[in-house]
Amino acid sequence: MSKVLVTGANGQLGSEIRLLVGSDKDFTFITRDDVDLSDTLALENYLSAQSFDVIINCAAYTAVDKAEEDKDKAFAINSEAVKVLARYAKDKSARLIHVSTDYVYEGKGYRPYLESDAVLPQNVYGASKLEGERAIKAINPLNSIIIRTSWVYSTFGNNFVKTMLRLGKERDALGVIFDQVGTPTYAKDLAQAVLDIVPKLDNNSVEIYHYSNEGVCSWYDFAKAIFELENIACEVSPIETSAYPTPASRPNYSLLNKAKIKKEYNIAIPYWKDSLRECLKSLGDFK
Repeated sequence: MSKVLVTGANGQLGSEIRLLVGSDKDFTFITRDDVDLSDTLALENYLSAQSFDVIINCAAYTAVDKAEEDKDKAFAINSEAVKVLARYAKDKSARLIHVSTDYVYEGKGYRPYLESDAVLPQNVYGASKLEGERAIKAINPLNSIIIRTSWVYSTFGNNFVKTMLRLGKERDALGVIFDQVGTPTYAKDLAQAVLDIVPKLDNNSVEIYHYSNEGVCSWYDFAKAIFELENIACEVSPIETSAYPTPASRPNYSLLNKAKIKKEYNIAIPYWKDSLRECLKSLGDFK
């Protein structure tokens, strides 16, 4: 069996992968406490003492607003560390799956984005993730792919679902943005897709794929669905992005076309509301 390294083990995706593989000894999970990915030398030293056949890079600097002021750290983790992982993958003939984001796009489209569409990130986070993508493509390790995803949530970590559950129980009414449209991604679904893809990797140059759950909604629709499924009596009002200014600009439109990953890896992708229902049930079971 292949020896697999999973970075970002305490993040949403890394945690879901760990849950799915259980006690499989072929998987090594590392957190920032094990290796600080913002320190490229530390990462190089760690990898030089290891032997991995597969790297699943779930680690990222994801504090979108904070990245506007913490640019150096965002680029260190989302780009410089990625270069180190890609070089290791190429030198050791290891397969690499790197997780990226819809934020590489301008977010002003009118149809679901294809992997081949032009990129134009609107914030530091998106720019740092795009630079990481370009690093992998330039180094070009065999049997390696980039998966762009969007609106990730999970039973683990901090995310929109958990925030809405908390606020919905604390308040009688909320305003939630309705003019940003995309698709939520249940990290468990993405984790399963990644594990299914690993043994099928067979490409000579780095390929980019999209993965999110099926369907489309706004953040307002997402919040409404959470409250309806949980029977939370909190009134939700739609508000415009302009009414809720943030340091980082967000894409107004980030639907991802997933035909490529479904066709090439024979992956069935669940509808977003079905996955939300599953996540909410899991959160209830964990209480």
